Amino acid sequence: MAEREASKIVQKVRTKRVREARDEARKEIADYKATKEGEFKKFEAEHSKGNEAAEAEASKEADRQIKTIKEAGAKGQAGVVKNLLGAVFDVKPVAPLREGH
Repeated sequence: MAEREASKIVQKVRTKRVREARDEARKEIADYKATKEGEFKKFEAEHSKGNEAAEAEASKEADRQIKTIKEAGAKGQAGVVKNLLGAVFDVKPVAPLREGH
């Protein structure tokens, strides 16, 4: 009878220790997760600023290139129109050669 009582007490103590260990492990995991999430957010904030600057620089470069292309098109536009109209209106018809006769 005393052995049963002792066995029950030992089992209760073991169960209590397992629960405590499980609770402590959960707390440690939550703390670790919070720490890593904080580190990640800090890392992300530091590196997203660099991306924004790179995007702004790329946008400026694209705008400069578009401006250059438009200027080149405006300079050569009259010549292109002249050549195109000349090719359309200055047609010199040539009669096809008859084969076989």
